Amino acid sequence: MPGYDPFLRGSFPVGVRTIQALDEPRNRSFPCEIWYPAAAPHHGEDLAPGTQDVFTVPPADTPRRQMAVRNAAARSGTYPAIVFSHHSGGNRRAATFLCTHLSSHGYIVAALDHSEVSAPELRGGEGDNAEQKAAHMQAIIASRVPDVRFLLDRLLNDTTSDAQPDPERIGIVGHSFGGWTALAVPETDSRFRAVVALAPGGASNPRPGILPLTLTFAWGRDVPTLYLVADGDVCLPLTGMYELFDRTEATKRMIVLRRADHMHFMDNVEEMHETVRQMTFPEELSWLPREMKPIAELSSGDQAHVFVRGLTLAHMDAVLKQSEEARRFWQSDLAKQLAARDVEAVEHRDERRRVVTIKA
Repeated sequence: MPGYDPFLRGSFPVGVRTIQALDEPRNRSFPCEIWYPAAAPHHGEDLAPGTQDVFTVPPADTPRRQMAVRNAAARSGTYPAIVFSHHSGGNRRAATFLCTHLSSHGYIVAALDHSEVSAPELRGGEGDNAEQKAAHMQAIIASRVPDVRFLLDRLLNDTTSDAQPDPERIGIVGHSFGGWTALAVPETDSRFRAVVALAPGGASNPRPGILPLTLTFAWGRDVPTLYLVADGDVCLPLTGMYELFDRTEATKRMIVLRRADHMHFMDNVEEMHETVRQMTFPEELSWLPREMKPIAELSSGDQAHVFVRGLTLAHMDAVLKQSEEARRFWQSDLAKQLAARDVEAVEHRDERRRVVTIKA
């Protein structure tokens, strides 16, 4: 759209900082990443390799870069805020391509290493029997929503930064297990006003070895929700995405990325996809690498990132910022908009998505 292009990086330089946050009632300490609009003197530093943040992710500790400046001075102001929730086995920096993009457009974005990563008591043991494994899995699932609520509390109560979150404009984005988390949070926390679910878990018939997640969608209010999913998702097939979409009693859209799998919503798509294809899994998940196509037969990571960045931002702009330009973008021909950027996608149509009545 003229004057509005959610696929392009925003005008704000991006800063990033890491904090350690203690949840005293649960006695758990979480490393948290916070991205924010940085002060004008940092302009361009987030894009220059010499000044970009470099970090490592266990267990390989391979150096990674993100388009942000470590501990940059914040640009003073109040901004809408977004919580990001990572996939199972992931970490708070699983999608820096998205978090930095949102921040460059004037959002504060926060993510933590969820309890299954941060809390030693949730890591389980190799000798656990079936009953112990099931209890361990339920404890992990039960920790997810409290993790997100804790992170938002911590973000809203932090007065140390000149960039402050607006408590009336809060959204959440999550991928896979994190997508389920994003869909589960509105059941218990009314502060969240917008949801983007990236290939979320929670369908009623998960494949063997996939987390047994459930959702009620008992939100009691309209929380506009965007589903971004992949047509070739081996872990969480498209039929499950359609089920979740149909059950979502809110204003909703679903856009399907063609020739894509479950890893297309992460950083380093090609590397992550091929790493999973080469992994040895337990028997209940042995089907996974066998069924995954080689990345050469799928959309590129760059194409997937364009898809995720642009549509997530446009949704948040339309809902949290009440942007008329973003609303007009959603009324345009999305497939054509994406095709112009070499991205093949299609919208899953549902005429009920525009008019929804929510009863308390």
